[in-house]
Amino acid sequence: MPDAVVVGAGPNGLVAANLLADAGWSVEVLEEQPEPGGAVRSDRGVHPDYVSDVFSSFYPLAAASPVLADLRLHEEGLGWSHAARVLAHPLPDGRCAVLERRSEDTAAGLDAFGAGDGAAWLALCETWNRMGPDLLGALFTPFPPVRSAARLAVRLRASGGLRLARTLLLPARRLGEEEFRGEAGRLLIAGNALHADLAPESAGSGGFGWLMSMLGQAYGFPVPVGGSSALTTSLVRRLERRGGVVRCGERVSEVVVRGGRAVGVRTAGGESVPASRAVLADVSAPALYGGLVDARHLPGRLLDDLVRFQWDFATFKIDWALGGPVPWTAQEASTAGTVHLADGVDGLTRFAAQIATGRVPDRPFLLFGQMTTADGTRSPAGTESAWAYTHVPHRIKGDAGEDGLTGAWDRREQEAMADRVESEVERWAPGFRSRIRSRRLLPPPALQALDANLYGGAINNGTTAMHQQLVFRPTPGTGRPETPVKGLYLASAAAHPGGGVHGAPGANAARAALRGRTRAALLGPARGVLDRRGREGSRGDGPELPKP
Repeated sequence: MPDAVVVGAGPNGLVAANLLADAGWSVEVLEEQPEPGGAVRSDRGVHPDYVSDVFSSFYPLAAASPVLADLRLHEEGLGWSHAARVLAHPLPDGRCAVLERRSEDTAAGLDAFGAGDGAAWLALCETWNRMGPDLLGALFTPFPPVRSAARLAVRLRASGGLRLARTLLLPARRLGEEEFRGEAGRLLIAGNALHADLAPESAGSGGFGWLMSMLGQAYGFPVPVGGSSALTTSLVRRLERRGGVVRCGERVSEVVVRGGRAVGVRTAGGESVPASRAVLADVSAPALYGGLVDARHLPGRLLDDLVRFQWDFATFKIDWALGGPVPWTAQEASTAGTVHLADGVDGLTRFAAQIATGRVPDRPFLLFGQMTTADGTRSPAGTESAWAYTHVPHRIKGDAGEDGLTGAWDRREQEAMADRVESEVERWAPGFRSRIRSRRLLPPPALQALDANLYGGAINNGTTAMHQQLVFRPTPGTGRPETPVKGLYLASAAAHPGGGVHGAPGANAARAALRGRTRAALLGPARGVLDRRGREGSRGDGPELPKP
């Protein structure tokens, strides 16, 4: 009988399992898909000679994460690779905004767009240098992050106090206008904000865009050597060396609750898997509350709040095997791992407004990944393993384009959307289509089928907007991994600090479970543990859970 059962073998679930195993717990991880990784998986499904990342690809938050650093995954064979440039955003006039590996080089490029913009960028970098470590500490610890927040408050006062706080709460458009004369710096901030679901006019989008820009400046946008699955493989290998077990193809259908405490899970196949100490769920909040956990075990207020839970944008993704490098008009884009494609900040606003009004964008904003440029092992020399994704509404009211897209996402709609995306790439890279050897289309339903946490292709497990962050994530008054059910912890990106591959939600849940079990041990032995056949019984080698 394991001490803990972890539902879901995404990065957060695997981080949680590793930390529990480090503490001496026996851990069993159950994963619905035939392989572990969640949204951190790669394959050769586009072309046998090309490695394609099925979901996520670039990992600045992983590079910055103290959680992952403490796991020492390089000892499990994980290596990282960088493109020569971090990010490029071509402009219609042929120029290009570039986030370079060195801040001085980024600044020099920005000065070409507006006198003094380089100095403005370096000032933002200096703010990051003063506040970044404590800001990351606040992000990667449970809410409220008392120690990091106290240090952050001191540094905030020293860095301008309320004026700096105001700057970070600004919409990305306004922050860019206040800081930069030229368009390049504004594009870097606003484009990075749209890595989440934050439009240029959204409150706080400037701070998020600044955060992502500074992460890229400080850590780059690195990729795992050999494909994103290398990160997952290192987490699984580390866990198994410590005695943990990962079982794939096992969909959990219920968290079993006895006397207000989680005592195990049941699978769709009817198997009962007991947990003598804790259950950790790397699943979305809507899937956990009222789904895996029967509503009768939950407060009515929580269920009411979940009606208001907001997902982030839906996603449409294409993977390509290209016979040659992308023929960018802006040469700087050829050496960047990530490329943003939109007609300036106004184009980003237009795109976000179309989604907000329920229309499929006619000129989609694209995040374009050049994986062989970032990691030469991904495809044969002289070729490129590439992808692009864009966002679409969850509920489509109309099509801003001419294809009559409705959200049915049948083959006709998939092909029409893919042609729209490729036409947009072709605007910035004439001849792109002639280099396509094969492609894979991943509309919103396909992404969800491959990872249930990606509801409708929502990649952040809930909006990044301020009304669903910190103490409001996933619902008001929460912000922590503990749930209303004793011994059950939310370990997914639905919990603080949210989306991205950094492991913090999983780590927070594991630490909460360890603290919770320490407190429970002081209260004496427990009863009511499930055995493998779903019967209550006692456990001879450790504490038991309470009877109902």
